[in-house]
Amino acid sequence: MNSRLKKILQTVVFLSTGILILYWVYYKQNQAYMAECALRGIAGKECSLLQKVYDDFRSANVWYLLLVVVLYLISNVSRALRWNMLLRPLDIKPKLSNSFFAVMLGYFANLGLPRVGEIIRAATLAKYENEKVDRVMGTVIVDRVIDVILMLLVIIIAMFSATGLLMDFIHENNDISNKINSVLTSPILIGIVLIMLVIFVLLFKSKRIQNSGPGKKIRTFILGVIEGLKTIRSLKNPTVFVLHSLNIWLMYYLMLYVGFSAFEPTASLGPLAGLIVFTLGSFGIVIPSPGGMGTYHFLVTAGLMLYGVNGADGFSFANILFFTIQIFGNIIFGILAMVMLPFLNRGK
Repeated sequence: MNSRLKKILQTVVFLSTGILILYWVYYKQNQAYMAECALRGIAGKECSLLQKVYDDFRSANVWYLLLVVVLYLISNVSRALRWNMLLRPLDIKPKLSNSFFAVMLGYFANLGLPRVGEIIRAATLAKYENEKVDRVMGTVIVDRVIDVILMLLVIIIAMFSATGLLMDFIHENNDISNKINSVLTSPILIGIVLIMLVIFVLLFKSKRIQNSGPGKKIRTFILGVIEGLKTIRSLKNPTVFVLHSLNIWLMYYLMLYVGFSAFEPTASLGPLAGLIVFTLGSFGIVIPSPGGMGTYHFLVTAGLMLYGVNGADGFSFANILFFTIQIFGNIIFGILAMVMLPFLNRGK
């Protein structure tokens, strides 16, 4: 097979995979929306996800929504630059375009299957930079750990800023904390953790398992991840790294706050309301679901109700912001990534 035909086939497979993911995204999100309609007593034939998106966007200020997308892209440029800083200590020096589009492709994949995007992101960059996936994966894990730390910081700031409102929310939604506790104390989760610990110990203690084919691959992957985790200690410019980290989350917050102005029922809400709703919405994105579909809507709607916005308007706002980011951010730029990555790396 000549190289030209090989690249054409790779592109076809790449795009076909994207189309399948796109269909899966719509399928999963339509299921969640139909369930929401059922809870509201709306007949299935009157519940169209595409019509809902269309109606929401017609009522919104397009210019503010475009600004939301710009803020989103700025956050991901910072994320790509920060990721490159983590990769350099491993002597991996990717092009910014490769890092950026790998990030966007990861978000796109997350819409179809939660958390698989991190693997897609690492594998994509590794492919176009001719590196091992396990080494790149370690830096992705570091990237996510830092996000968790910053999210905890946001939660602390929000709690000190509006303790009364958040306590009211927790008291009125005891089922959320109960569900989280049930997941964390689930025998299945505990069993999975114990099995992983046993496998980890055997991989580094048993010579027989180490020398087996699967054992070698898993051990190599774990060592690569550990190597990636160590890069945080070798950063050349920690100050710039911290500034990129703060900028990512500042842009996330501004996306929601600017979004308020795009929708009349939320246009009068202030920065503090933005912080509280942003904090709750972040939980919705973290909870495993396709891109936060459903969980994000519920928590943003509940947060807006704390500030007097009725449930229907809150749900509409959640849709406007959610689909602005997902359609004009993750989906369009995810598809663009699939087209641009082979094109930008056609000489490799």
